[in-house]
Amino acid sequence: MNKETSLDRSLKILVKSSLLVFVGIFISKIMLYLYRVIIARHYGPETYGLFSLSVIILSLFAAFATLGLNEGILRYIPIFRSKKDLGKISYLIKFSLRTVFFLSLVFSLVLFFSSNFISEFFFHNISLSIFLKISSFTIPLLVLSSVYLASIRGFEKIGWYSFIVNILPNVTKFLAIVIFVYLGIKREYVMISYFLGILLMLLVSYYIYKTKISKSLGISQVKLESRYKLKKHLFIYSMPIMFSSILGLVYYWIDSFAIGFLKGVTDVGIYNVVVPIALLLTIIPDLFIQLFYPLITKEYHRKNYKLVKEISKQVGKWIFILTLPLFLIIFIFPEAIINILFGYQYIIAGTALRILVVGSLAALLSGLLFTLLFTVGKSKLAFINLLVTSILNLILNLILVPIYGINGAAISTASVWIILTSILLFQVRKFLGFIPMRRKFIRIVIVTILPLAIMMVARSLVEINFITLSLIGILFLLSYLVTLLITGCFDRNDLMIISSF
Repeated sequence: MNKETSLDRSLKILVKSSLLVFVGIFISKIMLYLYRVIIARHYGPETYGLFSLSVIILSLFAAFATLGLNEGILRYIPIFRSKKDLGKISYLIKFSLRTVFFLSLVFSLVLFFSSNFISEFFFHNISLSIFLKISSFTIPLLVLSSVYLASIRGFEKIGWYSFIVNILPNVTKFLAIVIFVYLGIKREYVMISYFLGILLMLLVSYYIYKTKISKSLGISQVKLESRYKLKKHLFIYSMPIMFSSILGLVYYWIDSFAIGFLKGVTDVGIYNVVVPIALLLTIIPDLFIQLFYPLITKEYHRKNYKLVKEISKQVGKWIFILTLPLFLIIFIFPEAIINILFGYQYIIAGTALRILVVGSLAALLSGLLFTLLFTVGKSKLAFINLLVTSILNLILNLILVPIYGINGAAISTASVWIILTSILLFQVRKFLGFIPMRRKFIRIVIVTILPLAIMMVARSLVEINFITLSLIGILFLLSYLVTLLITGCFDRNDLMIISSF
């Protein structure tokens, strides 16, 4: 009975935090897509391509500067909290801040002075240089924010974390770009709107850390020999994660690099309207993962292995149930969605979107699987996974992009997503003895046939625009939920969560 109570309590905490995260992500995605839509529509595919490449390069430099220490303290905060050893938490946070601040200044200077070389040698477009120069000033802000945000997340302040990460910077970017367009500011300064969003994120995350966390930690009185051991363990765990984070960025953006190198920045701009649409499928996993990691880490170190298994399986099921409708809508109406959001000049990317969204569905549980590997301390294995699949992705892009253009990039990326997820499923099964999937996955897919048929009939009867697509989507979702309920796809835990509302 106690274990069932622990499971119920943990699931309710996850759902409660997920609702907070959902509000943040919902507002965030609206603001982010409006932000991108304004850049894409007002400035055109080339500028949108330059902007996309500069954000990718900025993210890579910032990942090097963090050394993965933000993820390291995220792991050790729940461990030391369970032992009530707040002094070690305080020391690790302060040490991480000093380290990443110095490194961020170094990488900022490197990017600033190498911007011309990167622009001309790799992407054959000197216009990218000014975007990169502005990006270089953003690196210290982004890196310091990552440590403060990891601390906030580690102390399970999910409401604040969601607001700072999801809402604040994207609303700021959106408002800034609207003002820039109104004032007629040139395209070269689009990146300033991005800089302003990250600056505000740093200021608020610092404020929340100082007022909500720092005061409770007290003075970090840690002996000299203990400091050495703490730093050693932190680096041993964090360094592979740094390379994993870099490879994760390369893994997701190597297709954009390949297109930029082999085709041009305009094709990058066209391709990058479909990547964020395909990645909409990651919204649902993000709702749960942000609290899932510290919660699972704490229970795993308490040796509550059965609880870890049940929570993982239940969260995996929720992710699948909630994401499947979004996948089907995007897969069936790719051109309509692109046209509504970004305009007719980007419709040629419809096939690429359909390919990418298939890969995104296959990779639906990859974030959950990576989290489970990190929980058991397999950060090096996660790095190897990303290294192998990134190399494979690069090879496939070099082969397919010259032949098929953006569709070749989509085929390459989707294939690698599927392969990586298969590898992760095998590894989690090996190290934890289970995979986060329930047998009802198959039943859920089968019962979706009827709602899907209703959507297909509706599609053939009306002209697809924003209003008709919204109505078809609502009709599909209602029939989908009713079918799941009637066919018994919801188990005791699902009904417990529903009734708790």
